[in-house]
Amino acid sequence: MFNSQPPNNELLKTVLEPLLDDFQYWFMNALVLLESEEISFLTPEEQADLLERVKQAQQEVSTAQLLFKAVGEQAGIETSVLLPWHNLVAQCWQVSLKWRSLNRDGQA
Repeated sequence: MFNSQPPNNELLKTVLEPLLDDFQYWFMNALVLLESEEISFLTPEEQADLLERVKQAQQEVSTAQLLFKAVGEQAGIETSVLLPWHNLVAQCWQVSLKWRSLNRDGQA
């Protein structure tokens, strides 16, 4: 999960810490939407699956944040770990945008 190459600590703190915070922010927004609204263009199974994936990703990001702090902010995270979180955030954005658009137009 963590990159073993010696990192530039200041760069890691400047880039990685806010990135992980952003993941948490967007996952929390998705969680609120998915738990509080019925998304008409998703089947109940699709909505439940997306919700579970968001919860899992939140836990993974929390773990990464704890590990990052535990190693004194001296280790990075492999891109292969970050990419699925990024893709999930993008999927959640698409769902949120479509949901807002449908609700704004009175179609939901």
